[in-house]
This record gives sequence, C-alpha cells and structure tokens, in this order.
Amino acid sequence: MPYAAACALLLTLPVLPVLPASADAGWSAAPAGQGRPSFYAEGVPGALLRDTLAVTNRGTRPLTVRLRATGLPIALAGTALRIPARTRAEVPFTLRVPPEAAPGDRPATIVVRAADGRETTVRLLLRIGGPRLAALTVEHVSLRAGRITYELVNRGTTVLVPRLAVRADGVLGPVLDRAPRTLPVRLPPGGRVKLDEPWPDRPALDAVTVRLTVTASGGARATGTASARFVPWRTAAGTTAGALLLAVTPVAVRRRRRRTTAEARRTEVEPA
Repeated sequence: MPYAAACALLLTLPVLPVLPASADAGWSAAPAGQGRPSFYAEGVPGALLRDTLAVTNRGTRPLTVRLRATGLPIALAGTALRIPARTRAEVPFTLRVPPEAAPGDRPATIVVRAADGRETTVRLLLRIGGPRLAALTVEHVSLRAGRITYELVNRGTTVLVPRLAVRADGVLGPVLDRAPRTLPVRLPPGGRVKLDEPWPDRPALDAVTVRLTVTASGGARATGTASARFVPWRTAAGTTAGALLLAVTPVAVRRRRRRTTAEARRTEVEPA
C-alpha cells in the first residue's frame, strides 16, 4: 500500500486490557514501540525520515485530541483524532531534513492537546550529519555617538560563542586596547547579530582606525575595521590646532600604513 494511503488510515487501534468500569486512567502520548521516552533521528540534509507517534486512551470515554509539530518540518498523517476508550492510536509522520541545514543537533516537539486543554509534549532530537566548520565574519563596523557598532555573522556549520578584542590607533599611537573577552552570544549557523561596544572616552581631536578581532572555538577568526576623524568643529575648526590636524592627518595615516606594510614585509622575509 502506498505510504500516502497508509497515512490516510491514520490509526492502528489495538484494544487495551479492560479496566474496571469506574476507572479513568487518562491518556498519554509517546513514540510507538520499544518504550522510547522521546524520538531520536539521524540524517543528512535533504533526507526523508519516518516514525510513528502513539496516543493511548486508558480512560472509559472517547478522547479527542489535536496534534501539531514545532521546530522542524514534520508532516503528521493527521492532526485531529478521536480515540475510543481503552484504545491506542498510532499516527505516522515524516521529517524532511532541510536541504540547507548545517551539521549538528536540532530539537523539535510534537504537541498533543486534548479538548479539555491538557497538553502532552513529545520531544524529538535530530542529528544532522556532515562536515563541521567554524567560520564567521565581522561586518558593518562604524563609530557613532560614543559607541562602536558592528555585526557578527556565523558563516560555518557549528554554534559559535565569540570572543572580541578591540584596538584603536590614532595619529600618535594607540588610544584604545581591550583584551579579548567572551561575548554573551551564542550564534547558530547562518545567524547574524548586531552588537555595540561602548567607547565613552574616545578622543576629542584625532583620526583613528578601529580594529575588531573576533575568534571562536574551532579556529574561527575574523577582523573588521572602521576609520573616523574626531574634531570638535564648533571650537577647533578655526584654530591652528584644528587646521593642523586636518592638514597632517592624511599624511600621518598614509605614513603609518606604509610603515605597517613595510614591517609586515620584513617579517615575511626575515628568518625567525
């Protein structure tokens, strides 16, 4: 029988042992067979997986329930059941692993709700196979209103807990140097988060280049930079100091960049 036709039947209805007429032992939901407390499945992206949910009515009256799935693309053979007294209904379902899914564990649930409002949740854990890659990028770095704003994007296939180091260099040298620290962020594969770093004591008169260095376990590492000039225009634009800064800043920045490039080249060719 085709699977779709089998699903249309929805139910396998074995009769449970007869209970005393006055008993009403309620109902329950669990994976069918083998006494499993929850579902566990493994598959690669694009795979189609099948299993069966059992809803057991141990009471003395018929039971009406509704079913729904959360967390993953689970297709239940039926979403509304009426189960006679002392009967178990078995509901097949399919789970298609998303084609773009990254390797790792993905949780889901099947929720069964009775007409009286009572709910039972059956958990499902899907383990997706494939290569594990830790990678990220730092994007849209900018300086505004005493803060450094930026975005982190998880470009890999594992959950990342990033660490951030911040450095800013002015015309005359470093003006900010913060050691690496762990950010309060868990970034899932493909996830993007916008963050900001406070910098209340930034220079009042300087030209700076900010560099954010972000790392995470698994070898992930990325940097992002932004440049800005801080000039108190209302008070300094017409002064000698303000004019001098505006004149020498491009030259100083170019010289610093050439010096950094030259040092990097010497480092590459000189033996350790």
